Formats: sequence, structure tokens, C-alpha cells
Amino acid sequence: MTDSTHPQTPTLEIRGGRIPVLGFGTWQAEGDDAELAVSAALQLGYRHVDTATGYGNEAQVGRALSTRGIDRDDVFVTTKLPPDHGGRERRTLTESLSALTTDHLDLWLVHWPPNKQASPEVWAEFIKARDEGLVRAIGVSNYSIAQIDELIEATGEAPAVNQIPYSPVDHDPDLLAAHRERGIVVEGYSPLKRTDLDAEPIAAAARAHGVTAAQVVLRWHVQHDVVVIPKSVRRERIEENLGALSFELTAEEMAAIDGLRSQS
Repeated sequence: MTDSTHPQTPTLEIRGGRIPVLGFGTWQAEGDDAELAVSAALQLGYRHVDTATGYGNEAQVGRALSTRGIDRDDVFVTTKLPPDHGGRERRTLTESLSALTTDHLDLWLVHWPPNKQASPEVWAEFIKARDEGLVRAIGVSNYSIAQIDELIEATGEAPAVNQIPYSPVDHDPDLLAAHRERGIVVEGYSPLKRTDLDAEPIAAAARAHGVTAAQVVLRWHVQHDVVVIPKSVRRERIEENLGALSFELTAEEMAAIDGLRSQS
């Protein structure tokens, strides 16, 4: 799923397909910058692009997807329903598909719990869209385990993915286990923004492998089977992030970075 200059991006199985564990985030990317950044990411070898209706850049992402000459089925595309669009799920999805120049999404997420509630009625509309083939996989973002359980109880169906903030200081093995018990893949956002890149376990691993601290953090996510979606509009940083696939942290390095949570 990547070009020959970069290692193959590992994937994780989800209900409805397989999700590349390293993706490209587009939050706060706007206008031409967003289109150019996504185009650069695809050229460099990313095959997972994350956007949201609320980001206001679906059209720019769509233009990049349609002009790079890459088979649509080779790119995993995610977008998200704004929490205040409950009752407008189908119209919002139709608009997203049009902006993204595609006839289906690989993953559609409820961006935040509507009115801070689990909202099984919204989830039921997601299940319908999935069953009709408009979406291959469905999930949520920023949901608690209790809210997820409410969706499961109401519909019998767990989200394929929960996208939440994740970084070494957020590391919670019990939370990961709770998701995995329910067959849910955790996808982490703001991996670098939430991290002290100068923390010694990260810096030591970077020195040992001849890589950057940011690459160490992203690799830590990959080895924990947490999907990670760093964002940037700078080509050199976009390429640097992809370099997280080019080395492997030792068990000792992983444990030392895990320990940052207890120090936070």
C-alpha cells in the first residue's frame, strides 16, 4: 500500500476492512495548504487520510485524492459526523461523499458524543449507512467505554474504532484492554502535541536508533497497535513522520516510554 521508497504500512483488522496503523491527519489544515499536504502525503506513500466535516477541508482532501492517480481502493479515507448533525446523518454523509469525490467511505465516525450522550439513534443511522454500502466501517470518536457499551446494548453492534487523544502520558493499558475486549481498535490523535519530546526515555531511544523524538513516539503507537494520525502541512515533517515505520523499539525502550504516564 506504499510506494517502493518506504516500508509497507502495517494494518489492523477492523469490522469492515483493514486500517493502516499510520495515517495522515488533516485537522487545522485549510485551503490550498490542505490539498497540497494531502497530495504530498499520498505521493510519499501514506494510504490513510483522516478528515472530518467539522474541519472544513473535505473538498481539498477530495481534490488531492482525485488528482494523484491512485486507485481509490488503495486509500483508506475517514471522515466524521459533527455532534450537532444528529438527525441529519444521511444528508451530511451525502455531502461528505460528494466533497471527497468518492462513492463510499472506509470509516465514518461520530466526531463527539452528541449533547455529550451516547446517542444510539445516531449510531443506528450509521449502521444503516454501513449496511447499504455507503460506508465500509463505522466508529466513534471521544467516546467513553460506558458510552460505547450503551451503543452495544441498544443496537448489538460495537464501533469498529474509537478515535481518542493518545500519547505516552495518556497510556492506559486497562483502557486499551477494554476496547480490545469489545473488538474495537483505538486510534490516537494529537500524539505529538501531548508529548514532551525531550523526555529522557524518548530522547534515549531516538539517540539509540538515529531517529527523531517524534518518530519514536509514532513508533511507540505502532508497536502498541494504536492507530496514529499525525498531522502537518510541511512536506519534510510529513515525510519524517512516515519514517516511524523504518525501525523498531526494543521491549525495554517501550517499557521506559510507557512509564512516562506514571510520571505525568
